Amino acid sequence: MRVVIVTESFPPDVNGVAHCALQTARHLVDRGHAPVVVAPAPAPGSKPDAFAPCPVVHVPSLPLPGYPQVRVALPSRRLAATLVEHRADVVHLASPFVLGVRGMAAAARLGIPAVAVYQTDLAGYARTYMGAGEAAAWRRIRSVHGAADLTLAPSSTSLHDLETHGVPRVKLWPRGVDTERLRPDRRDEALRRELAPNGELIVGYVGRLAPEKQVELLAGACGLAGVRVVIVGDGPSRPGLEQALPGAVFLGRRTGDDLARVFASFDVFAHTGPFETFCQTVQEAMASGLPVVAPAAGGPLDLVAHGRTGLLVPPRDPAAVRDAVRSLAADAGLRAAFGAAGRATVEGRTWAAVGDQLIGHYAKVLAGRRTAVAA
Repeated sequence: MRVVIVTESFPPDVNGVAHCALQTARHLVDRGHAPVVVAPAPAPGSKPDAFAPCPVVHVPSLPLPGYPQVRVALPSRRLAATLVEHRADVVHLASPFVLGVRGMAAAARLGIPAVAVYQTDLAGYARTYMGAGEAAAWRRIRSVHGAADLTLAPSSTSLHDLETHGVPRVKLWPRGVDTERLRPDRRDEALRRELAPNGELIVGYVGRLAPEKQVELLAGACGLAGVRVVIVGDGPSRPGLEQALPGAVFLGRRTGDDLARVFASFDVFAHTGPFETFCQTVQEAMASGLPVVAPAAGGPLDLVAHGRTGLLVPPRDPAAVRDAVRSLAADAGLRAAFGAAGRATVEGRTWAAVGDQLIGHYAKVLAGRRTAVAA
């Protein structure tokens, strides 16, 4: 198949949309297909991923006001031209919002089937950043995804939300995890001594530092005796979080084998954001053999088995986060049991396995189009 992946973000960006788009492209190449990626141009001076497995077409972009780490694509003829020049069989729209909407329109004009991947809780972001606008966000989601031949939701909660708000033709498609790179034996005692010189239990968070992630909910954990909170990631909330989380260690952005070493060197992984459509870092923590504390909302509901691989807590409840961390800090046996069960749970969730599921979805969409034409 000849596939054009239209994505709102791609490496060198570090986020779930970029990572999923990269893994999708890699898997398509591995299976003998021909993908091309269309993405916003990265910031001037940044280095695009030298290991991109296929051609990448960059369209002009500008930084999002107030959040310069996010680039927004400008109108460009390159997108439609790429669909034509590549002779696309299917268009894959990764978290369509700006560039993806244009990709959907171009695919419709050219009669090319489109598969839209839902990855971002725009309604939750509207509540967080604007205090309103949730209804308008759902209207946009319904308009964009309703035009697709198929929408793929990453979790059962996302699938239910989409169907409840009138989005048709929705199927479940989860995310893979690199269980070869992320594994418990990457634990690094020298790094642990550096992060927790007095032998503290290390509670880690990995992700963007932005308002919707609500990382400030870890403040209570920072106050626990014998606990060191370590924050991995960057974003506009970092200066405020450095004030709100006394004693926490901020490592900035980490990737690749370095990130895998950091993950495995934690004792507990804590995620705080209630708007996750999937929550890849929870799955990565489980692959690293860690017990997980996460909100009982969105994607974590599919990933964390409460009382077996971790603890689910009420969203936006700092006391519940603190108490969950305290209970795990007090019981090394429970941490070990949760971590081992989490690792066992994700071992079969490779990117190859979910990539084959995706190719199956493409094939069904193409077969449906052929049937419709024949009729």
